[in-house]
Amino acid sequence: MKTYIRRREKNTKLLVLFAGWACDENLFIPLFTDEYDYILFYRYSADEALVLPEMKKYSEIILIGWSLGVWAAEYMSQKTGIHPDLTIAVNGTPFPADDKYGIPLHIFEGTLNNITEENMNKFYFRMFGDKKTNELNKEMIPGRTLKSLHDELRWLYNRMMEHSNKGFRWDYAVTSEIDRVFPAENMNNYWAKEKQTRHIILPVPHYFFHDWKSFTEFVDFVRSYRKKKRTRSGGV
Repeated sequence: MKTYIRRREKNTKLLVLFAGWACDENLFIPLFTDEYDYILFYRYSADEALVLPEMKKYSEIILIGWSLGVWAAEYMSQKTGIHPDLTIAVNGTPFPADDKYGIPLHIFEGTLNNITEENMNKFYFRMFGDKKTNELNKEMIPGRTLKSLHDELRWLYNRMMEHSNKGFRWDYAVTSEIDRVFPAENMNNYWAKEKQTRHIILPVPHYFFHDWKSFTEFVDFVRSYRKKKRTRSGGV
């Protein structure tokens, strides 16, 4: 597993981000600001040991798990020893390879067994949602080898089959209506039963962080979100 760390001496707040599969830091660094220290976990595998900075005292720690990073945040929570004040799950569940609550098993296993250049291009296209957004974000697409992608997904799949941390609490879940990676219905199935988690549903694709200028703005949006009331005629 790789770890990206960015710290500023004056900062008193920390944002911890668990990325999804097939990522690198380029998908997230443009959204980092000087208001937070950042720890980004990505490219999960057993090849590299967990790396953490010496933790200073923070007035607030925010944790975001995106996609398979929702599961990873739970799996790694005891190993990191990080105790967040606020947790946000984004377009994922703690059961990412699951017919009811995650990506159906036959699709997950089909992806694992068919990692090719063509299929990865299709995956990133689905991740960004459409041709226009894919074109806007093409420079953020990770330049990784097929072997590294396969090794990571194999490691994730094997670990998912053996572990779930039921003691982890998510304060918010933000999911997409038009997600083409994680079925929206399955995410809704899971978060509907998690009554302690506030569920926010947005009309956006699987990766949508570029809709905000920074993670600071995204966190502020989540905290202040108010569901719009619909009129009887169906308007907003």
